[in-house]
Amino acid sequence: MENGFSEANAPRGGHGGGRFGHVPVLLQPVIDFLDLRRGGTCIDATLGLGGHSWEIAKRLGAQGRLIGFDKDPAALEQAHGLLAMPPEELASDWPKVELIHGSFADVAEHVAAASADGLLADLGVSSMQLEDAARGFSFQADGPLDMRMNSHSGLTAEQVVNRFDERELADTIYEFGEERRSRRIARAIVRARPIHTTAQLAEVISAAARPMNQAERRIHPATRTFQALRILVNRELEDLGKLLHSDAAPKVLRSGGRLVIISFHSLEDRIVKDALRDGSKQGVYRILTRKPVTAGAEEIGRNPRSRSAKLRAAERT
Repeated sequence: MENGFSEANAPRGGHGGGRFGHVPVLLQPVIDFLDLRRGGTCIDATLGLGGHSWEIAKRLGAQGRLIGFDKDPAALEQAHGLLAMPPEELASDWPKVELIHGSFADVAEHVAAASADGLLADLGVSSMQLEDAARGFSFQADGPLDMRMNSHSGLTAEQVVNRFDERELADTIYEFGEERRSRRIARAIVRARPIHTTAQLAEVISAAARPMNQAERRIHPATRTFQALRILVNRELEDLGKLLHSDAAPKVLRSGGRLVIISFHSLEDRIVKDALRDGSKQGVYRILTRKPVTAGAEEIGRNPRSRSAKLRAAERT
């Protein structure tokens, strides 16, 4: 939430390194903490546009294996074009690439136990999703209230906004958006129904929750509510908890394998921090980041949204 028009999460993915113009968030720390070896196996649990995966693949080599997950079919299609067909100069030393349409919560259903050398999850919203008004993730462009990463299943944000009762809406906005004005916003939404577009919803929220001080003016009044709806629709925190559970990431990582998670808001970071701390106490992990790694001034200058990124890493014991 960087300024008056910030979105709830920074974009993830992007095209790999300088060759494609966009550098993924915290790329060098990701590569450093994964500490990948040629011939290894790495899981990119959130492919996005494939930017992190591109750099990972270059380090795995021809004997390596890259496994990518994404809920979004459009992201998978774009990542396939990038990763499955490398340029001629890299083709002879490119790893085996397997792309899976699904949630990273189900990683253990697709990856053998103790087989992965690294697992990365970048929890930000893809820039491709934010910039497509038809997906309904952003209040900066008018579009249908969808917000589903997998557009083929699940409740849409429109259904939540128009079907939840006032108390359910308020609880959702407070819990997942950490929005102090949740009751006032929920009341305004119920009174304004039916609401069908992102612009309609943003207007209703803006009228109900006008900024009262300079701190509140730094972000758009709809930011936290849009974040809350997106998290609910996509079960983001639920899936993150499942990924970090002993039957998922710890199960597929071999001894010495690295887990790297990039979060973009306090709800995510708290889940990651607590899971790694508990795993350390249980002898599952050795924590590699005493404090979260954040973007430096140069990266923030290139991509202001990276300011909210926090990277935590651990090694499987």
